Amino acid sequence: MNKKQFIIDNFEESIRVKNESLSLCSPQLIEASKLVVGSFRNRGKLLVCGNGGSAADAQHYAAELIVRLSHDIKRPGLPAIALTTDSSILTAGGNDIGFDNIFARQVEALGHPEDILLVISTSGNSKNILNALDVAKEKNLKSIGFLGASGGKCKNEIDIPIIVPSENTQRIQETHLLLGHILLELIEREMYS
Repeated sequence: MNKKQFIIDNFEESIRVKNESLSLCSPQLIEASKLVVGSFRNRGKLLVCGNGGSAADAQHYAAELIVRLSHDIKRPGLPAIALTTDSSILTAGGNDIGFDNIFARQVEALGHPEDILLVISTSGNSKNILNALDVAKEKNLKSIGFLGASGGKCKNEIDIPIIVPSENTQRIQETHLLLGHILLELIEREMYS
């Protein structure tokens, strides 16, 4: 393997996916930012979930909202909860009600109609994400999804699907992080700049 070419190829693929996402995802990012700002202004909160690397992104996004993303903006914390962080809930839920229901149960317990559910799934087919979306609909929560490839089964269950045009999980995850930062900064600047 030519390691230098491998690195170049990965950079070029990442740049290509981000360029394609720029044109495809920009309108949805604007719509999503308006939805979340409206929720926050109505005393709502953002619930965020995903599996694996997407679970880490869920925590990252919640932290940026509660603490802050842009250091030039002085603002209060914004209400966000990563449904991926409480090991007792996750392990009890996995054991007692099944891993497929760990996010749905939290949406059931914590979600209110003014809240937003943000799901992150590279495949768009995770059963626990689909179940969370079902409960969100039952409770009249709006939803945003960072997805990849075709959007999977989640695409048709989400109010605002934001789909990265790639089949490569790494490139999808990298682009989800960029999309998340842009979304959060749009929210901050709309509310506090």
